[in-house]
Amino acid sequence: MFTISGLGKSYGAQTLFTDASIQFRRGARYGIVGANGSGKSTLLKIIAGEEEAGEGSVSIPKKARVGVLEQDHFQYENVPILDVVMMGNQELWQAMEDKEALLSKPPEEFDAELFGEYEDIILRNDGYSMEARAAEILEGLSIPGSIHREPLSVLSGGYKLRALLAQTLASEPDILLLDEPSNHLDILSIRWLEKFLDSFRGCAVIVSHDHRFLNNICTHIIDVDYQRVMLYTGNYNDFVKAKAASRERMESEIKKRRREIEEHKSNIERFKAKATKARQAQSKQKLVDKIVIEELPESSRRYPNFQFKARRPSGKVVVEVKDVSKSYGDNRVLENVCLTVQRGDRLAVIGPNGIGKSTLLKIIMGRVEADAGSSEWGYEAVPGYFAQDHGEVFGDERKSIEAWLWDRCPDKPIGFVRGHLARVLFGSEEVDKRLSALSGGEAARLVLASLSIEEPTVLVLDEPTNHLDLEGIEALVEGLRNYDGTIIFVSHDRWFVGRLATRILEIRADGMEDFPGTYDEYLAHCGDDHLDVDAVIRKARREKRS
Repeated sequence: MFTISGLGKSYGAQTLFTDASIQFRRGARYGIVGANGSGKSTLLKIIAGEEEAGEGSVSIPKKARVGVLEQDHFQYENVPILDVVMMGNQELWQAMEDKEALLSKPPEEFDAELFGEYEDIILRNDGYSMEARAAEILEGLSIPGSIHREPLSVLSGGYKLRALLAQTLASEPDILLLDEPSNHLDILSIRWLEKFLDSFRGCAVIVSHDHRFLNNICTHIIDVDYQRVMLYTGNYNDFVKAKAASRERMESEIKKRRREIEEHKSNIERFKAKATKARQAQSKQKLVDKIVIEELPESSRRYPNFQFKARRPSGKVVVEVKDVSKSYGDNRVLENVCLTVQRGDRLAVIGPNGIGKSTLLKIIMGRVEADAGSSEWGYEAVPGYFAQDHGEVFGDERKSIEAWLWDRCPDKPIGFVRGHLARVLFGSEEVDKRLSALSGGEAARLVLASLSIEEPTVLVLDEPTNHLDLEGIEALVEGLRNYDGTIIFVSHDRWFVGRLATRILEIRADGMEDFPGTYDEYLAHCGDDHLDVDAVIRKARREKRS
C-alpha cells in the first residue's frame, strides 16, 4: 500500500525517533501508541505530508487517495453539515458543483462535452449515492438527520469535530489517517466507528489512547518509544505482552554478556599472576575488548503515581438524588432522576453526549441548580471534584503550579507540595510553570494531585481520562482501585469503565438504567446491540412510523 523508509525526526537536541521503516498493507489497521511527546502525532503528520521528516522518505502511490482528519472547522461554519461531509471527496464535490453551475446556464450555453466529463467523474465516484452515504455516517456519529441541512455553526465544538470526522470517512480514501478520532465521541459513536473501521478495505493508521478501541480495531501496533519506531502484530493487548517479552530478552542478553566479561576478567587476573599464562591473559583481554554491550535507551513512557485516600469513612448513604429535573431552554436533559449512592460504590455514569451526565454531576456538586428536585450529601460525605473544564477549579491561571497546589495545603512544608508534584511527573524545573501554560494532560495530573492532598471521602470525576495518555490512564485506574472511598464518575472510555466500575448508571433518551455490577456484566445483561448506533436509528425510525 505504502512505505516509510529510514524516517527520523528531531527537534533541536531532542530526538523523537530514527531509522523508522515500515511497509503498510491494504486492509490492515495500525494503531500508533507512545507516551505524550514521544512523536506519535509527528509520525502521522509526516505520513500525511503535513510535516517534513528530518531524514528518510514516505512513498505513497500517486493514485492513492489519502484521508486526513482535519481539526479546523472554522472554514465551514456557514456550510450545511451534509455538504461539509460530501466535500471530503473534493474531486466528486467539485464535479457536482460544476455540473449544477452548467445546468443553470441558458440552453444555448450548454456544453455537452463538459457535461459528459462531469458525469463521468460523478459516476466513477458513485456520486449519486454520496448524499445517502454522508447522511448515514453523520447519523452513525449521532448527528441526526433533522439538522443535516443546517449550517455547521449550529453544532457544539465536539460535534463540529464529528462532522469533520464524517467528512474524512465519507471521502472513501485508500489510506485513512486519524489522530485521536474517539476524543469527542460518546460510547455509541465509538462503537459505530469501530464497526466502520472493521469493514474498511483500505489502510488505516490511527493514533489513540483508548485501550479498548485499539484492542477492537487494530491488526498491528506501532510503538514509538526508546527513540525508535517498532511494529508489532496484533492488537494492544498482544503488543503489551510482546513488548515486555522482547525487553526481557534484550535485558537477559545484556546480563549474559556482562557475566561473560566478569568471568573473563577474573581469569585474566589469575593468569596475570603466572608468567606461563601471560599469553593466555592477553588473548582473553582481546576477547573481552571485542564484546560490545549496547545499553538499552530509556523508555519515553513515564507512569505517574496517583495515590488517593479517604480521610475517614463516610456514612452508609453517600448522596441521595430525589426527582431531579433540568432543562437548558427547550432541551430537557434530566427528568425525575432518583439515585442513592452507597458507601464503597464505584458508579460509572454513561450515555451519549448531551444526555445530561455532566449536568447530573454538577447538580450533585452544587455547581448547577436543578429546576426541580434535590440532591443531598450523607453523613461525613466530603466530595472531591474533577471537572472536565479545569478552569472551573484553577481560578487565577497566572499562578504557578506549585503556588496553586500549596494553596490546597497551606499548613504543609514546601517539600510536601513538591513531593506530590513529583509523583505526577512535575520535576523541580517545572514547579514555576503557570497554570495557563499547562497542556490538557498536565492540567489533569495537577488536579488529580490536589485530590490526593484533599483526601475526600467521595471522588466525583467528570471525564478524568480525556487528556491522559495510556500510561496516565493505567496509573489512574491503579490509584482509584486502591482508593478506600466512594467514586462517582462519567467516562466514555470503556476500558477505564470496565476496569473500575462496580455499578453502571446509563442515561438514555428514554430513561435510565441503574445496574448493580461491572461494565462487562452490564453488556452481558443488555447485549452489545445497545451500543450499536445503526440499531438505535432503526428502532427510532420504527417508533416514529408507528
